[in-house]
Amino acid sequence: MHWSTSVPLLCSSMLTFVTGSLALERADKHYAVMDNDWYTVGFVPYLVALDGDVEILGLASDTANSWQPQGALHAVATLEAGNLSCIPVYPGATWPLINTPHRFHAWEMIHGKLPWQGAFAPENKTLEAEGNDPTSGDPNRIVKEAFKEGFPKGRPENSTSAANFMVEMVHKYPGQVSIYSAGALTNVALAVRMDPQFASLAKDLVIMGGYVDLNMLQATGSIMLANHGSDINLMIDPEASKIALTADFPNITIAGNVANQVMPTKEFLEEVHSVPNPYSELFYKYYDLSFPFWDETAAALMVDPSISVNQTSVYLDVDTSYGSPNYGNIHVYQKALAPQGIREVNYVFEVDAERLMSRIKHALQYPKSCADLE
Repeated sequence: MHWSTSVPLLCSSMLTFVTGSLALERADKHYAVMDNDWYTVGFVPYLVALDGDVEILGLASDTANSWQPQGALHAVATLEAGNLSCIPVYPGATWPLINTPHRFHAWEMIHGKLPWQGAFAPENKTLEAEGNDPTSGDPNRIVKEAFKEGFPKGRPENSTSAANFMVEMVHKYPGQVSIYSAGALTNVALAVRMDPQFASLAKDLVIMGGYVDLNMLQATGSIMLANHGSDINLMIDPEASKIALTADFPNITIAGNVANQVMPTKEFLEEVHSVPNPYSELFYKYYDLSFPFWDETAAALMVDPSISVNQTSVYLDVDTSYGSPNYGNIHVYQKALAPQGIREVNYVFEVDAERLMSRIKHALQYPKSCADLE
């Protein structure tokens, strides 16, 4: 009799314990919304995040290297390639807050050309026919030839915008959602302006971009080196960059100069390719050895800040003076000399290259799929 009456009590206690454990696990969970100008091999950052046990709530698309609609479809396509369509893609802003191709080229006429102009490069239908993503012209046109990963069967979510989604997620999981941005900061800035609590409710903001002290290298190095130091992610939308990088996120990590530190090699591509799967195959075929692990470095810092081996805290501002040759570039200050309205950020100078490469390699060779995320 005692046994029969104690069973419900025991079950109730077990249920309370399990529920409490799940709540604690959820409170410790690291979530992310990853915003980028996605392309054929743009999947590496989100694979690095998944491999580091970060739950990706969604991908957001922005205009930086190409127009947002093209990038959103690349995100859908690369997710489909590896059975990751359970991760939604939310379209971001197609246009920067103020900037346009015409305005950008007018600035270049006075202050000099950038080696890489991103989505604002002149429209080139010949290159598009050869597989380049679209630039200038109609921002809503889609160039199917650029989808070397295969043109997607699905489409981005149309239930809400990227900025709205970010706001919703930080309210749902306060203090747990990293906002990762490796393209323009337009969506982040819109979220900051939409909701005064957005930034403070996030876990942190991690960006790729924000170079300092590279002017002499841009003048005396090769065009490719100048390209490596060209801050197109910030310059495509300087006003948004300023809004995002002065918002009250608990922490902002800048992967600027450090993103140029680690370069891919043919040997590394072959090593990754030794474990065949759709992602290692695409990486081997299409990853450009001319460029460093830009977005991947920022993603690894989001997953594991301890890969930084040299960093400092500085106060940072973005030049939003259209008449300045540094329009869209950052300027850093020590606290005693900083102007009003800016904030302290974590600026990374160096990462553990071996650990970074190891993270990239493992994420590509053993990618998570939706079956692993259930």
